[in-house]
Amino acid sequence: MRREVTLEEISDGRLYDANDMVKADCQDCKGCHDCCTGMGDSVLLDPYDVCRLSRGLRKIPEELIGSVLELGISDGNVLPHLAMRGTEEKCVFLNQEGRCSIHEIRPGFCRLFPLGRYYTEDGFKYIIQIHECAKKNRSKIKVKKWIDTPDLRQYEKFVWDWHQFLLDVQEVFYQTEDVDLIKNLNMYVLSRFYTKSYEENRDFYEQFYERLEEAKKLLSLGV
Repeated sequence: MRREVTLEEISDGRLYDANDMVKADCQDCKGCHDCCTGMGDSVLLDPYDVCRLSRGLRKIPEELIGSVLELGISDGNVLPHLAMRGTEEKCVFLNQEGRCSIHEIRPGFCRLFPLGRYYTEDGFKYIIQIHECAKKNRSKIKVKKWIDTPDLRQYEKFVWDWHQFLLDVQEVFYQTEDVDLIKNLNMYVLSRFYTKSYEENRDFYEQFYERLEEAKKLLSLGV
């Protein structure tokens, strides 16, 4: 999601790498779940998030979308996000004790929080968001340990490539007023990267890049 703000407005002004120490550790949150309520449609999911949820919950992606996941529009792209429920708009995966019931397979957005990503023209760095987390006395922890994702280097490459692809799709949207084209392209992205299951006996990234190359060829042909 594009935000028209300066780095100083949302962070401590510093950029971090995966091996840097940053004040992000909330000591297991100790029952606080402020970041799991009232998030609206902001907890966007990438294909790896949905694949991980699908495998972990033993449900096909189509079962997740419309139940625990919802679709929303972000910069023209129709993308899935975690559903919020009830008067307090709690995350659907928040249990009665106020704890995450899917912590082991939680999305990348949740793994990052209160960190964020700051994208440049050739990559991204991590930032610590200063207005997001209710906990003020956080401890220092290495960024890669906080994110807690296997094969972090591969994951970061995936994050960057997916970000770039969405920008390419957005560029198509900006250059056309053809409503049907926009709808069809959004449906293609959803079906190709989200609702079509990834084979469990094959590496996710291998399958993702096969689909990405196909999608790039489609875009290069002018859709």
